[in-house]
Amino acid sequence: MSADSQRLREALLDQNISRKLIPLLRGEFPDTAHVADIGLAQATDRQIWEYASQNDYVIVSKDSDFRQLAFLGLS
Repeated sequence: MSADSQRLREALLDQNISRKLIPLLRGEFPDTAHVADIGLAQATDRQIWEYASQNDYVIVSKDSDFRQLAFLGLS
């Protein structure tokens, strides 16, 4: 396991990312979850961002809104 994967243990997949990726990612990111599986299916991007920040998740998304939130430095 690389140093980066030791730091980033949890990946949170956004609605636009297939759940089928979860088993593939769990080898490196064992706590990978999909927003729909943790009660965030109807959440706003900001709510997902806050949840990820509070729970040490890295968001995996095709949505550029998360990039904008990162540029704003919200956490």
